[in-house]
Amino acid sequence: FSGTIRENLLFVNPQASDAQCLDVLEKSACQSLLARADKGLDTMIGEGGVKVSGGEKQRLSIARALLRRPNLLVFDEATSSLDSLTEEEITETIRDVSVRKDLITVLIAHRLSTVMHADRIYVLERGRIIESGPHGELLDQKGLYYAMWRQQVGERESTLSKAALNGVREIARN
Repeated sequence: FSGTIRENLLFVNPQASDAQCLDVLEKSACQSLLARADKGLDTMIGEGGVKVSGGEKQRLSIARALLRRPNLLVFDEATSSLDSLTEEEITETIRDVSVRKDLITVLIAHRLSTVMHADRIYVLERGRIIESGPHGELLDQKGLYYAMWRQQVGERESTLSKAALNGVREIARN
């Protein structure tokens, strides 16, 4: 990610207009980058320019993909190297761009919080689909997805609930 913002977008679609570039930047939630871009699309990013965070790099990648106007978008571990706050933001961005009726979005992830809003989730084990369905149905089945969900999210929620309860007890004592 070096050069101008425009250059980082146009290499996937050299004929794209400024309006199209700005549109995909907005759809991919790049507002914080644009707010720091004193020369707009001509702002240099990366080395010698505006510093770009990991989350902003992911958003720029999403903007690039959208500029190609694909019928299929594949996100392979798109949030794997991000902190939890940035992961939530990127997941929300992916959810927002996935509402297009003419677009199929495939999310490949080990973090189940990334895929929980998908219309359909496929659980693979040793290369085979062993469960499929929406998040709620998979939890109700109490299979592998449920076990992984409890391991990844349940423990965190349990810890947060205990911390909140302890906070309430602490307030009650005071």
